Amino acid sequence: MAARKRASKDSSAQTKPNDTTTRPKPQEPPLTDPPIAPPKSGVILKLTLFFSVPYFYLIFYHYKIEYELRKSILINAALSLAGFFVTVKMIPVASRYVLRRNLFGYDINKKGTPQGTVKVPESLGIVVGIVFLVLGILFQYFNFTADSNWLVEYNAALASICFMVLLGFVDDVLDIPWRVKLLLPSFAALPLLMAYAGHTTIIIPKPLIPYVGLEVLDLGWMYKLYMGLLAVFCTNSINIHAGLNGLEVGQTVIIASAILIHNIMQIGASADSEYKMAHAFSLYLVQPLLATSLALFSYNWYPSSAFVGDTYTYFAGMTMAVAGILGHFSETLLIFFVPQVLNFLLSLPQV
Repeated sequence: MAARKRASKDSSAQTKPNDTTTRPKPQEPPLTDPPIAPPKSGVILKLTLFFSVPYFYLIFYHYKIEYELRKSILINAALSLAGFFVTVKMIPVASRYVLRRNLFGYDINKKGTPQGTVKVPESLGIVVGIVFLVLGILFQYFNFTADSNWLVEYNAALASICFMVLLGFVDDVLDIPWRVKLLLPSFAALPLLMAYAGHTTIIIPKPLIPYVGLEVLDLGWMYKLYMGLLAVFCTNSINIHAGLNGLEVGQTVIIASAILIHNIMQIGASADSEYKMAHAFSLYLVQPLLATSLALFSYNWYPSSAFVGDTYTYFAGMTMAVAGILGHFSETLLIFFVPQVLNFLLSLPQV
């Protein structure tokens, strides 16, 4: 090998300078994965206007919300808006890395068409989860003090969500069996359940009061068991109700918007400061969820150029479960999940 190099070098030295036959060929640029399609800004703009107009109408005009509380809501909204733009910019960057690690899939709904052979990057819900957690941590600087009673529950909520993002990404990489997937949210919900300091009572419906003999029933530890099962249901229901472009993120956007409207209505209609703070706590989690989900939706809407993976479905389900539990409206949350409840019941034979 060394002799050949030297011989090639000697022969090239004897060649005339104007001889073009021995000039090295220009090196071809290395093959890179094609960039994903740009975000669908028109769809996102229409959705944002559709959901934000009634939301901000309730905040500024319909209800008289205290200045400090409104200020915290708007600071959280500003951080969420910044998170939207960061997520939009980070998804194309993350897509190149996941494609290098062969984390991609093919859209089976486009099989037989040119788009059916395109590699679509998967597990991009990790971008949404990371941006959400950073926003949640930064928001503590503006709203919570070191002696705040809500700080423990807020950090427990972030810990549960972070745990679920990690488990979702592990599932995307290792393809965990379904029997294990059903148990993962119960472990992720432990920090939340241990820090929960709210009520454990339920209000008995009026037609059943003569038979029960009570108007309010304290369930104790059974209520915490119910909350743990709610976290398991929310995460897996988003994961099961999937398969079409934009379905996972789309249902999250709709449910999150309903939660925001519900929180503002409860804050505006109540005079109890503790009750207001519980719903504001829920709102502080759902606004960043909605903003970052809209950013992902701009790539996941048909025709999808990015797949969300189990990372996003677990993350979104856990975040909404945490918002409902710590906002003290876990029963109302199930109403927003009615399509998922029906889909879960239909999927039980498969599970």
